[in-house]
Amino acid sequence: MSKSNFTRRGVLRTGAASGAGLALPTIFTASSASAFTNNPTGSSVTLGFNVPQTGPYADEGLDELRAYELAVEHLNGKGDGGCLNTFSSKALDGTGILGKEVKFVTGDTQTKSDAARASAKSMIEKDGAIMITGGSSSGVAVAVQGLCQEAGVIFMAGLTHSNDTTGKDKKANGFRHFFDAYMSGAALAPVLEKVLGADRKAYHLTADYTWGWTQQESIQAATEAVGWETVNNVLTPLAQTDFSSYIAPVLNSGADVLVLNHYGGNMVNSLTNAVQFGLRDKMANGKQFEIVVPLYSELMAKGAGANIQGILGSTNWSWTLQDEGTKAFVKSFGTKYGFPPSNAAQTCYAQALLYADAVQRAGSFNPCAVVEALEGDSSSLPGIDSPSNSGFVFDGLGNGPTLYRSADHQCFKDVLVMRGKENPTNEYDLLEVVEITPTAQVWYEPDHPMFAGGQLGECNPGA
Repeated sequence: MSKSNFTRRGVLRTGAASGAGLALPTIFTASSASAFTNNPTGSSVTLGFNVPQTGPYADEGLDELRAYELAVEHLNGKGDGGCLNTFSSKALDGTGILGKEVKFVTGDTQTKSDAARASAKSMIEKDGAIMITGGSSSGVAVAVQGLCQEAGVIFMAGLTHSNDTTGKDKKANGFRHFFDAYMSGAALAPVLEKVLGADRKAYHLTADYTWGWTQQESIQAATEAVGWETVNNVLTPLAQTDFSSYIAPVLNSGADVLVLNHYGGNMVNSLTNAVQFGLRDKMANGKQFEIVVPLYSELMAKGAGANIQGILGSTNWSWTLQDEGTKAFVKSFGTKYGFPPSNAAQTCYAQALLYADAVQRAGSFNPCAVVEALEGDSSSLPGIDSPSNSGFVFDGLGNGPTLYRSADHQCFKDVLVMRGKENPTNEYDLLEVVEITPTAQVWYEPDHPMFAGGQLGECNPGA
């Protein structure tokens, strides 16, 4: 995008969609070319870290917060610098962001959309946060992304896996580094066919909100494409803690695979109930009954313990990868906290650095300048023949070369298929990488039916 387009899209634009429903804390006149929400005029800049500190996804949220605090240390020149040393963009130098010390405020999303919006709104209005990041729920991500679009601040999504986040609910002010449900299906289905066979009958239990819906749709489509049959799909409340009543009907359903489209504490509880019911010892249709967890995390594996052994799933990143960015981050995180980071922590650390880098490269905190920087200079990933292969390409943050696609603000990178280890050596060594799925295999076009219905729209500086 040219600088003239930037001016047309954001700096001089007033009026429409400029923070509806929010009492913005910083007011500028329409004639001010630098008008944008919470322009930091002092010696520091404030970021808002909005994570689930309570609720079913609290383990992920607390690890995200650890990563954010580490990122702030590195941005301010403390510690060993972490991925500032491996990041392919060399704009960041440990002197804050544009010479301003990075400070932060936190909020508890409670894994509830209303609570997440309220805490984000407070951080913007009362604390002067210029960027909001975090979350471990796609329902939260969609809600907070919409609020940030209205307020005129950048939203750097944390752990959000629903197709909708960069699909029908995408926004110009929002960006996602984490992979999505379609990518999980595309990576996982060929491995499931190879390991479990093509002639399988699947029963799905699905968290009843945007992530669960799109995760189930994605894994069903991908597994049916390799020959599986879907026997049933049953929705479960996000607040559910005991899944016994949902597991019992699986026994007489004719299925020989249970797919748990659950995350966090939900997945730990539903998997535990399934094992208690003896599903893993059961034979069905002449086959050993199997359980699949499409979206994994190290923290979920720790919570599930021995129940996770042998179970296949996918993840965004693993601390066991050997690229230089991963090793730098794992070393920094481990030194500070005494244990390795989760994939939730990694994506949030990366998002904090990516935002800071975009501001530094743009030379401005104006959200429209940041959008332009994150949309890149029309670079492309090698090996992908597509007109939509265009955006900001970077490396050195884990997973190898990565594209922030300008068309929908979704990151594209390698996806990991994981399996619970049969003989783990410690409580952090519970998952093993089965396959590193190349980006080309999980690629899709922005108008793919699972992502259709939304418009990216224009950036909103909030003035």
